[in-house]
Amino acid sequence: MNFSSWPSLLVVDVEGNGTTPPDLVEVAALPIREGRPDKSTAGAWLTRPNRPITSFATKVHGLTNDMLAGKPTWEEIANQVHDFLGTSWICAHNAHVDYRVLKAHLPKWEPAGVLDTLRLAKATLPELTGYSLDALIGHVQPDLSEAPAQRHRATFDAFATAQLLIAMARHYNAWDQLVAAAVPPGLPGAPEPEKDPGLW
Repeated sequence: MNFSSWPSLLVVDVEGNGTTPPDLVEVAALPIREGRPDKSTAGAWLTRPNRPITSFATKVHGLTNDMLAGKPTWEEIANQVHDFLGTSWICAHNAHVDYRVLKAHLPKWEPAGVLDTLRLAKATLPELTGYSLDALIGHVQPDLSEAPAQRHRATFDAFATAQLLIAMARHYNAWDQLVAAAVPPGLPGAPEPEKDPGLW
């Protein structure tokens, strides 16, 4: 895989407050440059949700209402996040979720495309019995020594997802092959199905 041929790509992860639909409490966006995650230009935001964080959500990601009490509201940072994401491709694990939540919070945002490491893993590693982020970390054994925070925080999960993407991308010769394996149907960037030429 020639990583220099990749378009602008951000690995993203979001954490919510546990309500339905969720309010965002953390967003991370990690650029991939020349086949490596670039922490020096990453974006990360903590935001105070409009509704309190549920106890279940706190048990998952560790963020509490007290920790976010002094953080900006989403309305205060939405333009900054929108500008950072721009029109880059994004990648996430189980990308439908992250894309749907980000799109709900940023209605005018539209990425060039959406890679899903869950879909990519099923195509690349069909022998596995599980495809959760933890299962893939256990199988691929990516280098997470520089990962910020801890598992289930957006910055850590984005870093881990980036390392998994890079490792699995090495199984493909070209960007278009990666896209065909990793973009879920119906999401931005999905290859157009071949049209039936019919009889004429």
